[in-house]
Amino acid sequence: ACSTKEESAARTVGRYPVPNKKDMPYDIVELMEEVEMKTGFLPNVFKAMSHRPAEFRAFFAYYNAIMNKDTGRLSKADKELIIVATSAVNRCPYCVVAHGALHRIYSKQPALADQVIVNWKLADLSDRDLAMLEFALAVCRADNITEEHFQKLERHGFDREDAWDIGMISAFFAMSNRIAHYIDLRPNKEFYTMGRTP
Repeated sequence: ACSTKEESAARTVGRYPVPNKKDMPYDIVELMEEVEMKTGFLPNVFKAMSHRPAEFRAFFAYYNAIMNKDTGRLSKADKELIIVATSAVNRCPYCVVAHGALHRIYSKQPALADQVIVNWKLADLSDRDLAMLEFALAVCRADNITEEHFQKLERHGFDREDAWDIGMISAFFAMSNRIAHYIDLRPNKEFYTMGRTP
């Protein structure tokens, strides 16, 4: 179930069937093949979302808009750490495992995501990272967001646009976590070992 190849594409990755490759729209097949070529496997989220092509396109367009933008002060590792922390609170195994792997790769810190998953307040985080995660988790928990939240971020070098990015990643992945929950999306086995050793 780790390929877009015809013989395995029909296997399920959760509660909903994955369409056969020949039945998928061309643009979706093309994207899935590109991802599989780059990573060596196809993350299950692509297979699961292909069940609804219009939603697949919207989901990944928004993902790209917030995760692959090249402005702002958030690094790729920062973004992945936000996802790990908020997905742990939302009890989403798929996102914790998949984005923990991506954090290890981008940060070159093989233990930090694991520490954050267990207890982010005890993790080896800088004051900047703590402020970033405090804001992300306030959004994740739907706390009342006050000026104090923004001021604390500003003391650590984040402006209002960075706060928007942190909040948007938290909000998008709250949705993603809940999708993964009800469709019973499971992490690919490849994610568990990625980025753990040099």
